[in-house]
Amino acid sequence: MENALEKWTDPLWERVLPGQRDQPEVLAELRQTCDDNTVIVDRECILAPNTYTLELPPDSHRRLAPYKAQVQRQLDAQVCRHAAEQGYTFPGPVSVHIHAASDDAVDQFRLSSGVDPT
Repeated sequence: MENALEKWTDPLWERVLPGQRDQPEVLAELRQTCDDNTVIVDRECILAPNTYTLELPPDSHRRLAPYKAQVQRQLDAQVCRHAAEQGYTFPGPVSVHIHAASDDAVDQFRLSSGVDPT
């Protein structure tokens, strides 16, 4: 299933960010952000952030807009899969939100994470 999703999204990322194959980089960064922001609650519970915000340059965000919901769902699934492989627990539903960056400092993308228990 992951291969099928990648085959579908690779051309999309190429259209959104021409000349850059950032999907693997975005996925790697999501996984790393998840790992870096875990909290060990006890021996059986490692809590991971469940909300992620991916900021793209405005032009890239505009090109992604028609596919935003599908890409967000795929990224949600990738975070969940990674967390399951690592044995992490989430405090609530996982969501990756894609937004246009509000400044010009974002060349490719910027990622942040947080906890939303609702």
